[in-house]
Amino acid sequence: MSELTQTFNNLRTTLSKVVVGQEILIEQLLIALLSGGHVILEGVPGTGKTLVARVLAKLIQADFKRIQLTPDVLPSDILGVNIFDLQSQSFKLKQGPVFTEILLADEVNRTPPKTQAALLEAMEEQQVTLDGETLPLSDLFWVIATQNSLEFEGTYPLPEAQLDRFLFKLIVGYPDKSAEKQMLLNSQAGFSPKRLDLTRLKPIASINNILDARKAIRKIDIQDNVMDYLLAIVHKSRQHPDLSLGASPRSAVSWLQASKANAWLNERTFVTPDDIKTVAVPLLRHRLMLRPEAQLDGLSMDEVIRGLLTQVTVPR
Repeated sequence: MSELTQTFNNLRTTLSKVVVGQEILIEQLLIALLSGGHVILEGVPGTGKTLVARVLAKLIQADFKRIQLTPDVLPSDILGVNIFDLQSQSFKLKQGPVFTEILLADEVNRTPPKTQAALLEAMEEQQVTLDGETLPLSDLFWVIATQNSLEFEGTYPLPEAQLDRFLFKLIVGYPDKSAEKQMLLNSQAGFSPKRLDLTRLKPIASINNILDARKAIRKIDIQDNVMDYLLAIVHKSRQHPDLSLGASPRSAVSWLQASKANAWLNERTFVTPDDIKTVAVPLLRHRLMLRPEAQLDGLSMDEVIRGLLTQVTVPR
């Protein structure tokens, strides 16, 4: 366990040196990767959303594909299509970008619901059905979707059913002044995010390391009183006066997995209430729904979630 966790600690350190000023984002991304849960990155343009995905894929030696989602993208542009081959007189599958290990779905809220729905089966069941044939995806298959928070024109909000399939929604903010200066120094030294192949980044982990870590995380123990604590928060969210939609059963299962991954990264063999609280905000902020009157009062989802955590007694 210690050797594997050291590998991922080295991965976190190297990522922080390349994508400076986003330490919390990087840690939460690693928790999602180890949990096998997909991620939404939301933030203003130019904050490194695409860069962090590309660098992470390079450091773990994963096949990486990116698709720019626009209003005219069709489901077949993501999944693939069967094309008739005149020479063989048969149909051959032209695979779409979904057949990869890490898929970056850029600006996912700019494509219409029909195309968004094309990702549902792939994200939930790690398979794609084309013309009645079911095709398996990679064991690692991981979706990182991005969206810009300030550009609302021409967007199609993701439906609740699809949002619930994302483990985390991570807010990518501006780096602080010292981190931004380090970015300038890196650029001055020759680092270019557009030409990662020319950088000296060396792989730190492998796909097998990730799959082995996931197996180890499944063995992390959780005591009954800590599990009851998690369930109490889930049920409290469904009765909260400021929420019209509480946490789903799927979110409870995902919450448990993310808490175990956080415990494993901190080299513990058991889950503590702090693990549950650490992942609560990114795990719930896109799954819960504020009542209109709460929005008029100026409440934010993150504030409601933090308040929710204080309403349940922490077990000893």
